[in-house]
Amino acid sequence: MHRDPAFVLLETYDAALPEVYGYLLSRCGNRALAEELTSETFLGAVAATRKPHAPAVSVPWLIGVARHKLADHWRYREREQRGLRLMHETEPESVDPWDAELDALRARQVLAAMGPHHRSALTLRYLDGLGVPEVAEILGRTVHATEALLVRARSAFRAEYERKEGCDD
Repeated sequence: MHRDPAFVLLETYDAALPEVYGYLLSRCGNRALAEELTSETFLGAVAATRKPHAPAVSVPWLIGVARHKLADHWRYREREQRGLRLMHETEPESVDPWDAELDALRARQVLAAMGPHHRSALTLRYLDGLGVPEVAEILGRTVHATEALLVRARSAFRAEYERKEGCDD
């Protein structure tokens, strides 16, 4: 007898909920948004488990669903912001290595203030540790466009981080 994957998901819910919520909260820094995305994650997971050839329900799989929900949220926000204003970004002269030690609170503040397209690219690449091709796939961009986005995002992050550093002194 084959068990309904939706019931397996229900059994996994109590253990998975804090993991999924913690993952989302650490990436977005906003409790209300993390709660909303957590519920969307579980609703999406239920729908996915009802499909033929549904994946096995596990906490890592649910974190993957959450990652996609967060990326979808950032894409939506990016489209929304584009509709409100034109964004003009210039390419930096050179790519800075990203090896510096960062103050975690300042870095979180800078990341939270960035546009959703920069924030999502940096989060997926550096917090989640995904390679550029995986980031490109999640964001629905080409690898080349994602590399260019990461260059601009790192440059914007560094400039704002250093500006905030000067304000702390």
